[in-house]
Amino acid sequence: MNISSNLTLELFNQPFLLEKRIELLFAIGRTGSITKAAKEVPMSYKTAWEAVDKMNNLAHTPVVVKATGGMGGGGTKLTPYGENLLLSYRQLQSEHQRFLKRLQELTDIDKGVLNDIGRLGLQISARNQIQGRIKSIKQKEVNSEIILALKSGYELTSIITNTAVESLNLKVSDEVMAIFKSTSVKIVEGEVEEKNVFNGLVTHIEKGKDNAEIILDIGEGETLVAVMPISKELLSVTVKAHAVISAKDIMIGR
Repeated sequence: MNISSNLTLELFNQPFLLEKRIELLFAIGRTGSITKAAKEVPMSYKTAWEAVDKMNNLAHTPVVVKATGGMGGGGTKLTPYGENLLLSYRQLQSEHQRFLKRLQELTDIDKGVLNDIGRLGLQISARNQIQGRIKSIKQKEVNSEIILALKSGYELTSIITNTAVESLNLKVSDEVMAIFKSTSVKIVEGEVEEKNVFNGLVTHIEKGKDNAEIILDIGEGETLVAVMPISKELLSVTVKAHAVISAKDIMIGR
């Protein structure tokens, strides 16, 4: 019996670099095209972009960006941060394999009994997971208002219980995750005067029978995903729009 293990890197207790995502990044680096990279892995074009969006949202700076112009027109490329990320991953992978080899030499696993193997990483269903730094915590009688500074330049407000603030040991300047469902994001074209309004560009719309999934690019590699009922006034791709999210629908994780 041999010992083996996949190398997964996490940010804020969320899987960040899994094997499939790493394969996708290397393929993007080779081909300069997310369509070609998705076919190499393989995965669907939609799944590939979802993976890129998640990595860009979790990372301090974008990992992948769209390239425009040039002899061959547009494409997709790794940022300098993304290239360095892959280099660092290769180095970690090498050390990881050396560790497993040494562990195999030291462990007589054939005579042991392994029980109750737990999960090494938890993936959640909420489509929107964005990293931010706590700018302020305004505590009231029952709830606290948490304001996060996002890398896109926007501020995001979350209202959670004082108990949650205490159990998470939240403090100003802490880096945390804002987590919210796609159904909590409302996309509108008119001006809105509320907290948590984000201006951006609609980059993708996928229509179903009753609902549509809309992706809004708010800058610096950060995207918001909304699922809304289909209507005659449904937005079109490349339209500027606003995303509105209720502060009570935003969870905080770390």
